[in-house]
Amino acid sequence: MHENEISGIIVDCAFHIHTRLGPGLLESVYEAVLKYELLKRGLTVVAQQPMPVVWENVRLEIGFRADMVVGEKVVIEIKSVETVAPVHPKQLRTYLRLMDLKLGLLINFNVPLIKDGITRVVNNL
Repeated sequence: MHENEISGIIVDCAFHIHTRLGPGLLESVYEAVLKYELLKRGLTVVAQQPMPVVWENVRLEIGFRADMVVGEKVVIEIKSVETVAPVHPKQLRTYLRLMDLKLGLLINFNVPLIKDGITRVVNNL
């Protein structure tokens, strides 16, 4: 499945979750429900995937944790914050570059309309 197809399913799931649960819950709640919904739709999902970072031929086993990797192609960074900071999309772009992936979605569930909380972040697309 192509990155854009996967992201369409992710956005649809986020919309349904936000419609039913609304804003204001912990990120961990949205993460668990989103993982459940994506698995239900037949996608592979790895939550809290540890990603190593290689620095000068030294492999650092826990460089960061990706909130979710879907279909081995799309990274999701989940937030439940008043305002997304300018560093959040940059952080996701760094994850994509280090994982050699092309597409990420930054999803902030703490917004009145979920469409305003979803940001596509690309790496060499």
